[in-house]
Amino acid sequence: MTSVAIIIPARYNSSRFKGKPLTMLGGKTMISRVVEQCKETEYDVYVATDDDRILREVGDQCEVIYDSMQEFFNGTERVASAASSLDYDYIINVQGDMPDVTVQMINNCVKLLDKYHVSTVYTELPDQLKTDPNTVKCITADDEVLWMGRGFTYGVQHLGVYGYRKGALLDYPNLQKPLEENIEKLEQLRWLKNGHDIGISEVEFDGLEINTPEDAIEWNTTNYVEVWST
Repeated sequence: MTSVAIIIPARYNSSRFKGKPLTMLGGKTMISRVVEQCKETEYDVYVATDDDRILREVGDQCEVIYDSMQEFFNGTERVASAASSLDYDYIINVQGDMPDVTVQMINNCVKLLDKYHVSTVYTELPDQLKTDPNTVKCITADDEVLWMGRGFTYGVQHLGVYGYRKGALLDYPNLQKPLEENIEKLEQLRWLKNGHDIGISEVEFDGLEINTPEDAIEWNTTNYVEVWST
């Protein structure tokens, strides 16, 4: 039987939003909400971090893989390092800024790994996000990714959940880092530029990805209104 684990990379010193994993969303920290959502799948859940504040925050919710010594270019490299000490066939990387991640998103990534070494998910691109550089857009053909970017205003909205066969994930840090990865600030372009196919599946999503402090304010405002209107 194929074994699956979820690893959530969580870095405190984000350049765009320092302390983002510990920002408060509806009375809970964002990283705690992400862990709770991931545990709904009943897969084993880990947080990979370099910060003892995050370790203390979620240490009683799940196992934490703590590494403050190594330098990683991105979250995928941190997840690859964490996965090297674990014994699972498939690894699901849920970004730590996805408090509204769903079981469907994670399970779709798992299913695609039967066909692809790397997988991810998308949803329809809302009009208000087409010109937002924090929203990653994706060009697809059938169930494969053709390209990802921030600057164009069409395609579908890519969501921050990824699946990897363990062998492919462990090879990621050895792949050549392309110029496009630095320009777009998109770590998944390393797969595409090194000849790896990425499988992709559509999901329903009406939540928020928290990229900026303004997104956190919107999340709290939206959910506060919903609570008091029911």
